[in-house]
Amino acid sequence: MSRFIMLLISMSFIHVALYSQAGYQLSGSVLSEDKSPLTGAVIYLHPIKKGTISDASGNFTIDNLSIGRYTIEVSFIGYKTLSDTITINGNQTYKALLKVSSMSLQEVVVKDNYAETRKKEESLNIEIVNDEYLKKNLGGSLMNSLERLPGVSTIGIGSGQSKPVIRGLSFNRVVVVENNIKHEAQQWGKDHGLEIDQYAVDNVEVIKGPASLIYGSDAIGGVINMNMRHLPAENTFGGSIDLTGKSNNDLLGTSISLYGRKKWFYATARATLIDYGDYKVPTDYVDIYSYKAALHYRQLRNTAGKEHNLHASFGIIQNGFQSKFHVSSVNSKSGFFANAHGLEPRNVDTELHDKSNRDINHPYQSVHHFKLSNTTQYQWESTNVEFNLGFQRNFRQEFSQYTSHGYMPPVFPDTINFASDLERQFEKYVYSGNVKLGHHLNEQTQLFIGLNSEYQDNAIDGRGFIIPAYEQINVGAYTVVKHTLNEKANVQLGVRYDYGHINTKEYNDWFPSPIDDSGNTAYLQRAEAIERSFSNISWSAGFNYHPGKWSYKANVGKSFRIPIAKELAANGVNYHHFSYEVGNPDLSAETSYQLDMGVEYSSKDFAIGATPFLNYFPNYIYLNPTAEHDRLYGNGNQVFYYTESEVFRYGTELHAHYELLKHLQLGLMGEYVYSEQLSGEKKGFTLPFSPPASAIINLKYHQLQWQFIKNAYYSLDYRLTASQNEIVPPEEPTDGYQVVNLGFGGDVQLGNQTINVSMQVQNLFNTKYFNHTSFYRLINVPEAGRNIVVNILIPFSGNIN
Repeated sequence: MSRFIMLLISMSFIHVALYSQAGYQLSGSVLSEDKSPLTGAVIYLHPIKKGTISDASGNFTIDNLSIGRYTIEVSFIGYKTLSDTITINGNQTYKALLKVSSMSLQEVVVKDNYAETRKKEESLNIEIVNDEYLKKNLGGSLMNSLERLPGVSTIGIGSGQSKPVIRGLSFNRVVVVENNIKHEAQQWGKDHGLEIDQYAVDNVEVIKGPASLIYGSDAIGGVINMNMRHLPAENTFGGSIDLTGKSNNDLLGTSISLYGRKKWFYATARATLIDYGDYKVPTDYVDIYSYKAALHYRQLRNTAGKEHNLHASFGIIQNGFQSKFHVSSVNSKSGFFANAHGLEPRNVDTELHDKSNRDINHPYQSVHHFKLSNTTQYQWESTNVEFNLGFQRNFRQEFSQYTSHGYMPPVFPDTINFASDLERQFEKYVYSGNVKLGHHLNEQTQLFIGLNSEYQDNAIDGRGFIIPAYEQINVGAYTVVKHTLNEKANVQLGVRYDYGHINTKEYNDWFPSPIDDSGNTAYLQRAEAIERSFSNISWSAGFNYHPGKWSYKANVGKSFRIPIAKELAANGVNYHHFSYEVGNPDLSAETSYQLDMGVEYSSKDFAIGATPFLNYFPNYIYLNPTAEHDRLYGNGNQVFYYTESEVFRYGTELHAHYELLKHLQLGLMGEYVYSEQLSGEKKGFTLPFSPPASAIINLKYHQLQWQFIKNAYYSLDYRLTASQNEIVPPEEPTDGYQVVNLGFGGDVQLGNQTINVSMQVQNLFNTKYFNHTSFYRLINVPEAGRNIVVNILIPFSGNIN
């Protein structure tokens, strides 16, 4: 570990040997539409993140620039952010004319022109949101806050855990990236949320479709990419205080951030505390198969939780060189619905659980995720080199009262080296390293060459077994060429090679079982040692064309995914899915061929777009339910086997909005996914837990200015979700539903202090409905009832002399 930290630190100083001084200058002016100078406008260059502020005459100068292409971003309060591409091959001048703020292009995404530029350059369909969007749509987790985006949904457990679903694909088919490092935890479980503090996120890119070309294995369905895009301006300090309250589960939360920067050095810090109680559902009992479990005050007992997180970052910003360090510790403790865990609803001590809605009793989980990463960039002339290094430790424990099943001893022995209530424990260490080189061959053509590597070491403990300990290494290299045909069109071509190796460990039961009729016993082997290697070539070709008010894009490619340890070697009860799961050591790497398209028309008052896709899997891996039931390790759980099936999928996302009146906007967002198995035992069936078609009709009254409230808005969402009758047993069909959500807020001016207030009323009419992809859908737990969410943001800032 100490060597790893020293390696991170040493990278900050390698630039002494690599960095060559550039001497070109960009100067210009920032003016309003009536040619008045704008004082204090922020001018920023990407990707070097070098910037300045315009003077009293609206003029600015940025020195010591290298030859190359840059994205210049100019912003000023009350004006629409300007984003443009410029080429530096000598001293340049630039004049920026800013327009008074008007409506965003697409209501579903809160964005600026940087987002528009990014979308035009990317041939895959991409959505970009910022921290303002997250505050206005604050959910129980980061993914809950993003599920309003078309094509994005969640698999939720309780009110504080959820997993991303992109176009019906989830788990190890969606990559989550934080500060250029792939986030690694226990992604395979429905009950395992993302160990991400949503207060610490200021920019999220959601890439819909196969992104294995850049991100490697697991990006077969899409990517959630989070980065700290804005760095503090020179010689400034500041921060913010977030205060959050939610009525449904009595949540109280606060997050405090600080930042500061001198000329070339910056640092930030954040601390988050969240505490919440059992969440409420609009029903008096839950029908768990054949048993009706009564609820106390309509609360799901033992679903309370708490979270405390710490973040820090610091970096060096110089001409042609950046090195940024990020460190975070995300810690949570949350209960599982006591009547559901292990399907023993009759044995719950309701008197104990119902004493308080904030206590956390058995069963519960405790998760600690530590992450340390560094991103270092060098730029000289027309070449840019980026290094990413990361270290992660994910430590997850599940606790429940000891209950004997099968041949387990009636009383837990005192000679075992783990606690009797430790059901499962996973401890994963992850070491990551990436290198990316970008080079301008000429003004129209860019070449990118990259290398990704990752090593995982996952240990297990506890009395329950589902997956063995394992080690895994992945290495991949890629080449991408981007060529600008003209100012309206560009193409992108890429190819990638990957190699992966996984080694699972042997596992034997900790208790003896009879092996014959003579009373002889043995410690049965649940998992054999498995050693598998995989290799793959993936590719992608994309085209963008954006003439005037229209925009077109298309991307065709092949992506892949290496089977995970659970798919290869599982052999145990999944208490959260109420199943007994068995892996298949002979699985091959999952491959996918996909065609993505996009068309959009936008004008001042109207915009409409569609993003259809086609997807073919020769060997989709999934859990196949059987008629077998396990009697040795659980309470008669249905047995599922991992299997491969040929699958065809297609679908689309739609969005549109129209400015009915000044400040009044009508919007529509919708999504549809269809899947069908073309081979295997379930030929003709869909895939398990496929999301139903849904749409949101939005009415928003925005950009209102009152005496002491600025940028006020009112928003109404009417969500319609179709029934889902295309199922794979033991799934149950799910009825359609309609839910109404309200939102309102604005910037309150109290003297010299601006306070941002965002409020939501989720599920306004306290509707009882079921989410087909929910963790608890199998036991008929409805979604949360009415929830009033309030978020107050108090920013502060100043200058450093």
